[in-house]
Amino acid sequence: MSEQDMTRRNFLLVGAAAAAAVASFPTFSLADVRQASLSDCMDMAPEDMAKRSKMVTDSYAYLLAVVDSIQDPTLRKSVRGVIEDPAPTILSDLSSPSNRKEAYGALSSMGFVKKTSLEEFLPAGSPKKSPQPFLSAPGSGYQSHHAYPGGVVTHTAANVRLSLAFFDDYQKTYGFDLDRDVVIASQALHDLHKPWVFQWDASGESRTEHPLAGTGQHHPLSVAESIRRGLPAEVCVAQACAHNHPGFAKDEEGPVNWIKAACVLTGKDPVKAGLLAEDGETLPLPRRMEGFVCHLGDHDWVLTVPAAKWMIPVLGETAMESYGLSEADLKGRKFNALRNYVFSQAPIMALYHEYSTSGKAALKKTVFEIVKPV
Repeated sequence: MSEQDMTRRNFLLVGAAAAAAVASFPTFSLADVRQASLSDCMDMAPEDMAKRSKMVTDSYAYLLAVVDSIQDPTLRKSVRGVIEDPAPTILSDLSSPSNRKEAYGALSSMGFVKKTSLEEFLPAGSPKKSPQPFLSAPGSGYQSHHAYPGGVVTHTAANVRLSLAFFDDYQKTYGFDLDRDVVIASQALHDLHKPWVFQWDASGESRTEHPLAGTGQHHPLSVAESIRRGLPAEVCVAQACAHNHPGFAKDEEGPVNWIKAACVLTGKDPVKAGLLAEDGETLPLPRRMEGFVCHLGDHDWVLTVPAAKWMIPVLGETAMESYGLSEADLKGRKFNALRNYVFSQAPIMALYHEYSTSGKAALKKTVFEIVKPV
């Protein structure tokens, strides 16, 4: 390719091709499952389960490969650094009881912590190290989407791929380039604090999330982390749009409030930081399209939430029928270990598809390939 042909679009396409060459997007195959016994499952920590899953480890490799295709070297290093250790560095600014109380009071006066106490509005943790690797965190609350070790990785990888599909389609259909770096960074970091918020406990369940500024606390906390780590304003704004878009005034209230909450936690002025417009009531004007793409890309949950809610009780029935569990066991560590391992090895949506198209007997056969029946 000559220098004349190396247009910005060609440059971006080369970057996308390089990412694809490093790691193709993972696809599930039952042949890749590593079978275990129920006792094996009970002996495994969440990180062990995630590392045994080809689906999870391939998703992680894909995610890092795409992040490595970010053209801006400073941004690329920052995003990769967060994924490699999503430590809640915002706690550095909230380490003293007085600072934490002051931040809680400000959030309370804004109506952002109506149902959450001072003790609950931040998870326990250290600003120096994440309580768990990004690799092992679930993708949401324990009864919701991707609720298994490695769930946040598979969810984020899928969302990044969806976002890049929008990026490519807008190029081809409408003939303009969005900022690919911002698209990747905002989506890769949109759930960066799920390892902090959804810590695993001894029962095999993840921590219950509390609301913050009208959404799950992981979202404003993730935006706050990006702000504190000095990521560009356009990345932070696009990231804030993951849970809602700024196309209509009522919808835009969401990202505006999440940015405001994040700025309380980081001691920033959202207007001076370029995160909100001069009146402090909208996103910076004119609104950038990358935020819409981040929002559209974060829609894996629309199907995965109901699929999880439908699959968990069916797996519970299978646990009692084929693994010797009692109804009481379904609320404890034994069943949690079983479901965590099954779902980390095989996508919940793939299992639900098999169940909905081929029936329970076919589903049980697949589950037996993952965990040996008793």
